[in-house]
Amino acid sequence: MASPAHRFGHIFDGVRVLDFTQVLAGPTVTRLMAEMGAEVLKVELPPRGDISRALPYQKSGRSGYYIQQNRGKKSLCVDVKSGRGKEIITELLPHVDIVVESFSPGTMASLGFGYEAVSEVNPRIIMCSVSAFGQKGGFAGKPGYDNVAQAYSGITSMVGAPGAPPSLTNFAVGDVTTGVYGLAAVASALFHRERSGQGQHVDVSLLDSYFNCHEVNVQAYSGSDGEIRPTRSGSHHYAVSPFGIYRATDGYIFIAVPSDHQWPHICRAMGRTDLIDDPRYRTNAGRVERLPEVVELIEGWLAGLSGVDEAIRILESERVPVAPILTVEQAVQHPYLRERRTVRSVEDRVWGQLDVPGIPLRFSAFPTELPLQAPFLGEHNQEVLSRYLGYGSEAYRELKDAGVLVEEPR
Repeated sequence: MASPAHRFGHIFDGVRVLDFTQVLAGPTVTRLMAEMGAEVLKVELPPRGDISRALPYQKSGRSGYYIQQNRGKKSLCVDVKSGRGKEIITELLPHVDIVVESFSPGTMASLGFGYEAVSEVNPRIIMCSVSAFGQKGGFAGKPGYDNVAQAYSGITSMVGAPGAPPSLTNFAVGDVTTGVYGLAAVASALFHRERSGQGQHVDVSLLDSYFNCHEVNVQAYSGSDGEIRPTRSGSHHYAVSPFGIYRATDGYIFIAVPSDHQWPHICRAMGRTDLIDDPRYRTNAGRVERLPEVVELIEGWLAGLSGVDEAIRILESERVPVAPILTVEQAVQHPYLRERRTVRSVEDRVWGQLDVPGIPLRFSAFPTELPLQAPFLGEHNQEVLSRYLGYGSEAYRELKDAGVLVEEPR
């Protein structure tokens, strides 16, 4: 007898999403849902759609950024500010389970599609609002991107070298993390709806997501009554040692010894068993107090080796957590990241093959990735209107001629 999972293409099969998001945080919520089998109807506003369509890298006028974040979605390019456009969205609401939006707070309500309005049309609907600072409060109306929320959260102050200006993080950890929190909230709301029949409004923000990444800093500051004031510490952690980036003869290496019971492991790896019970280094507090000495001990040992590979081999033989500092190029080409599909090669109708990050959620019942394509602007206008609203070819042409619907020539 076939497993019940085999009745579905993936875990979110049958779930339908109306997606009013653009760029990254919001699209991450819906991208993950599309990867998990949901039908995502991406509402793009004329004339250019999601602004990420213009972001680099471009090939033949098509954005790799857009491809990566929007594979598997269906593009409905509709003027939601027009009367006819509003009618189309209103008519679609009874057909969807979830609405995800990443406009500035209040924008959806001004368009006539705030949570109260959409829940009147469909009481079971779940709306997920993604923003920089949240839907309510004094900061709700501020414009914001990933690094703006990061700066307010205290995270930026932790990035960089001591005494130097804070550094820019050239990756979107806040946007993506917020997208993952959004997915978790939507999935939880779906679970609640299955038990109660009730929809609800979910509010996720970049600020909350970033602040939630403080694992030591907040409680250390609070618990020490302000005696500990966390700040950037460059290549080495200010509260744990050894825990940082060390120079080898041919590059850099990350070593983590976050607990006292692991200290003997690195001592044995370095051939310095005399340091295991040395009162200066036996405890983490002592090692942090003598951080420059610990760095000198480890880098002195590394200087006598052939390079990073030999150091990793010796450290791993003693079960010391360690890693090379790979470049993006090296990570993309790394055999293990390829084997695990952490790096995926996908097919695009314009680009051909393109490497993108793989989906980090793995399900034993659904081991196979879905063959997804990113849409052209307005590619699914006619399909969506015909399938869900029963619009015929003539009505579709009228809406297109009136500029209510827009399609990208291709």
